[in-house]
Amino acid sequence: MVELAVKLKQLRMRSGKSLQDVADAVGASKAHIWDLERGASKNPSLTLLKSLADYYKIGIADLVGENPSAEQEEPELVALYRNLRELSPADRETIQILMERLKASRNKP
Repeated sequence: MVELAVKLKQLRMRSGKSLQDVADAVGASKAHIWDLERGASKNPSLTLLKSLADYYKIGIADLVGENPSAEQEEPELVALYRNLRELSPADRETIQILMERLKASRNKP
């Protein structure tokens, strides 16, 4: 999954726009767009994400890497998502807890 910072920079470079062009179009500062592209700003507002998605003519889910049917997603992940949709809410919660524990165990020194 491509993280937001990388995706934003890719989109801007492909469109041939400057940081200032993007900032002006979405009503943000050039510095804030730069921070987003570097990954220094971790929690952009939903309003800003919507404006960026509209500017680049993509969905918010594609912008933030949360679209399981996006072209760049690995087929295995798409299949996993499809299988999760068939589970009960309780089973999904169990899997969510397992994922959180796995991620936490990777972050331990």
